[in-house]
Amino acid sequence: MSTASASANDESPTASPPERSGPTPRNGLDRFFQVSARGSTLGREVRGGFATFFTMAYIVVLNPLILAAGVDATGARLPVTALAAGTALVAGVMTILMGVVARFPLALAAGLGVNALVAYEIAPEMTWADAMGLVVIEGVVIGVLVLTGLRTAVFRAVPTPLKTAIGVGIGLFLMMIGLVDAGFVRRIPDASGTTVPVELGIGGKLTTWPLLVFCLGLLFTLILFVRRVKGAILIGILATTVLAVIVEAIAHVGPSFVDGKPNPDGWALNVPTLPDKILDLPDLSLLGQFNVLDSWSRAGWLVVIMFVFTLLITDFFDTMGTMVAVGQEGGLLDAAGMPPRTREILLVDSVAAAAGGAASVSSNTSFIESASGVAEGARTGVANLVTGVLFLLAMFLAPLVTVVPFEAASTALVVVGFLMMTAVRQIDWTDPEIAIPAFLAITLMPFTYSISNGIGAGVVSYVVIKLAVGKARQVRPLLYGVAVLFVLYFLRGPLESALF
Repeated sequence: MSTASASANDESPTASPPERSGPTPRNGLDRFFQVSARGSTLGREVRGGFATFFTMAYIVVLNPLILAAGVDATGARLPVTALAAGTALVAGVMTILMGVVARFPLALAAGLGVNALVAYEIAPEMTWADAMGLVVIEGVVIGVLVLTGLRTAVFRAVPTPLKTAIGVGIGLFLMMIGLVDAGFVRRIPDASGTTVPVELGIGGKLTTWPLLVFCLGLLFTLILFVRRVKGAILIGILATTVLAVIVEAIAHVGPSFVDGKPNPDGWALNVPTLPDKILDLPDLSLLGQFNVLDSWSRAGWLVVIMFVFTLLITDFFDTMGTMVAVGQEGGLLDAAGMPPRTREILLVDSVAAAAGGAASVSSNTSFIESASGVAEGARTGVANLVTGVLFLLAMFLAPLVTVVPFEAASTALVVVGFLMMTAVRQIDWTDPEIAIPAFLAITLMPFTYSISNGIGAGVVSYVVIKLAVGKARQVRPLLYGVAVLFVLYFLRGPLESALF
């Protein structure tokens, strides 16, 4: 999960610092990764690799549950075990690739926020294969932007406070998904006669066993986090799942749907019972199940373009802030504040985005949790080799994901939402010219259940306000084009009615 804000105002992929000189390398591995030159040791790299894995391993559970909750235009769902295996596979391979190519201690996995966008906005408009095809397209576009240097232009076009607001809004959106999927917040049926759209629990009360498990699990996870326990999110998911298994064995709660009828007292998505197998050969049936062409005819070119653009915005801004933050933690930045082999880092990140789509597990991106490994002493790509191998081994534990109910996994989304929310302090709320667009971007994401709507509202309102106060020159030309596309996106209903 990339939660670092993009703190740099310039992106200079070609301005990498010279590699450090230091002690004479002990062997070929040391020479290639420059372990001694960066003041590290093999032991520190291994410890750092383990630390990074355990702080971000929760994604192997969380990503499958988020994607499996989505339904495409045909009503199809993706299988949880295949998603878990694919999530671990792509994370492992891309993390190792980052270590070998960029030689930088930055691990990758399926990005939170992007997966929610795919599951709740893109897939319902087309098939899963089409949706993952758009993720592949997005990864290719990012790669082209890196190679041509155009990524700098896109990065600069969106003002920093608005980029920060987008990250905060995604955090609130993830938290809302967690609360709704856990049943803590529920939609009120229209027949109830109330004007309130949502309520707490059932009838305003927390009356079910699953909700009790969620609340206890969330409190336990927050306590671990406040006490700075490493791997707090993963430990919280596992502990809450164990509690859910015990509760189910005693109370026999059952699923949230029984014979096609809703059971409001039941567990969401998975009933927490032990699987027949704990270890199994990974199900890699989702690999290659993507289509880059049919989405254009199914959803329309304008919708597809806006989805790709939203994926682009959601996916790549935080990579800059993440790699800078991790490099700063390890003292690996040059005088310009950039890590070594910046271009290679960005290229691998773009390849990971496309690889996630090709494996049907959503776009992969750099994780800020890599800083935990750097804190343990990791300074090179050797740590990535360790983290990547551990992810590959996790593929064989995919059956365990079917034990985890949403009530256990959703605790992580609330904590992640808090982490992403902390960046809100970087926005100048005394300046209405940026505060209003930031406010709209942040609030409309959770309240409309759409990342696209939030980004669009923020961009359009920012451009309109700058025009209204006579500061049109402060808006970069590229952002005007983006604003026009979003206006067309919001008006696509009336436009389609008028044209067709």
